Amino acid sequence: MHKELTPTSKSAFLGLALGALGVVYGDIGTSPLYTIKECFHGIHAVEPNEGNILGVMSLVAWSLTIVVSIKYITFMMRADNRGEGGIFALLALVPSAEKLMSKRARAVVVFAALMGASLLYGDGFITPAISVLSAVEGLEVATSAAQSFIVPLTCAILFLLFLVQRHGTAGIGNVFGPIMMVWFAALSALGLMHILENPHILFALNPIYAFKFFAEHHIHGLVVLGSVVLCITGGEALYADMGHFGRNPIRLSWFTLVFPALILNYFGQGALLLERPDLAVNPFYGLVPRPLLYPMVGLSTIATVIASQAMITGAFSLTRQAVQLGYCPRVTIIHTSETTEGQIYIPEVNWMMMIVCIGLVLVFKASSGLAGAYGVAVTANMGITSVVYFFVATRTWGWSLRKTVPLVGLFLVFDTMYFGSNLLKFFDGGWFPLAVAALIVLVMTTWKDGRAELYRRLLGSLIPIEVFLKDVAVHNVHRVSGTAVFMASSSRFTPPSLLHHFKHNQVLHERVLLLTIQVTDFPSVRDSERVKFEELGEGFHRVVAYYGFMETPNVPQIMQKAFEAGIIPGLFPISYYLGRETLITTGKSTFLRWRKALFAFLSRNSRSASDYFGIPPNRVVELGVQIEI
Repeated sequence: MHKELTPTSKSAFLGLALGALGVVYGDIGTSPLYTIKECFHGIHAVEPNEGNILGVMSLVAWSLTIVVSIKYITFMMRADNRGEGGIFALLALVPSAEKLMSKRARAVVVFAALMGASLLYGDGFITPAISVLSAVEGLEVATSAAQSFIVPLTCAILFLLFLVQRHGTAGIGNVFGPIMMVWFAALSALGLMHILENPHILFALNPIYAFKFFAEHHIHGLVVLGSVVLCITGGEALYADMGHFGRNPIRLSWFTLVFPALILNYFGQGALLLERPDLAVNPFYGLVPRPLLYPMVGLSTIATVIASQAMITGAFSLTRQAVQLGYCPRVTIIHTSETTEGQIYIPEVNWMMMIVCIGLVLVFKASSGLAGAYGVAVTANMGITSVVYFFVATRTWGWSLRKTVPLVGLFLVFDTMYFGSNLLKFFDGGWFPLAVAALIVLVMTTWKDGRAELYRRLLGSLIPIEVFLKDVAVHNVHRVSGTAVFMASSSRFTPPSLLHHFKHNQVLHERVLLLTIQVTDFPSVRDSERVKFEELGEGFHRVVAYYGFMETPNVPQIMQKAFEAGIIPGLFPISYYLGRETLITTGKSTFLRWRKALFAFLSRNSRSASDYFGIPPNRVVELGVQIEI
């Protein structure tokens, strides 16, 4: 039986739905700025006659319906990992047990998921550039004198956007939702105004016009489909941001406001073109009455900044997940909110995105030039998500092939058509996100494989902790007052840093904690399940701290729990011992030489463990060791 919401929970529910407008729907909500323009203006465009306009509008309407409403809203959002979504959350649902899935099959799925995550970075680079650029291009409609200012103004807006990231988004995030509500209301009003003037455009709701379009244009119809797909860019954000707002608030926002607003605006642009084909150069701003043109450019720019902010924040979150899952070196993670775990800032990612985004604007100079690059990233990611979803449904949920194949097959038919149509624009910019994804996958797999090889090298010299404790019990080891914490990659073995410390100093602290940080397959861990303590004797304790892949470990907080549990008498004095490996690439590892060099470079430039884990730097002792790989 459905449980009715109380007034309090109803207000919270509506608040989440409003918040989703500002984060989840920023990208897809600003797509009307450039989608129809790309279909009817440019090197791959078709003539804006009645048949073509009805065909394109039909493709837009059914793309939004099948891909967003059915695939993502109805089915993909069921694949949650403790309420969280996104490609890494979906990957964590894929079983690791060999009886459910072979190692080879899982390796293929993992590689596909990494490729999908990497494509999201390419999407994150392009979204701010194309969105802000297309909004500012509205000035060209107002006056031709503004043309020379469009690129510099876009670069200035992007620079300021990335500059303010270090201050966090908690404050401005509160106004994102209301602004986007105004935006979607404006989309609806502008579109409805022109639909009422020419209701003939509503015939495009019949899918027969989409089939007629392909029958007439053949291969060129697929090229135009590569522009139509821009209307669903941002659809993956519905799933990726599910954990922030919940599936039901996101669904409510989509069906009650976003979906109707997008359909009305797209069809309004189509109705306008039926009357004024000459406005195909920028049909979105053609909808706007002349006195409202400058205010609409301002509102569009704000909306695209919000859309860009969502992608930047998503890139930060994706990077932290990659670090936690062992696919990325440690980076600087700064928490910009004392109350919200997800509010983080990663300077390395921020400045890299800024340089690439501004570089894209300077190279392509117009939103049309970026459109081809944009579609490839989005459609490839959608196809990969469908494939991983298939394995989750069949291997984790136990769905039959009879139930799963038709559903996922339908998704892949659309995904494949969209991706294929965008590959036709490979040399018009489509190569860029694929190159970015390939480079990022190379870095991720090299780091993951390199760490595994490093662990294998260390494993031969590791001593079980029980053996070490027996030696401590037998020998009269000198003990000094205080607490020592040794970071251990495995809770079963004696940390190399402990062995080096004891070998050179011949003393041990009165209390020794062997701390292991263990990342789970869940996005977060309940506070009550965070830390496990085990007394080993001789003043030693094993401490295992569990973190989800969307959380950042914090050692001082773990020590606070140890103090509360009576494991240590106080938080001072505590000395932290960390190991630091210096890699020598002349070893006999099966790694290719260039991968050894890349791994060594990544290792040297990885953020120090003391910074990443929040350990006070004046309490840290680092013990180095050289390892050949």
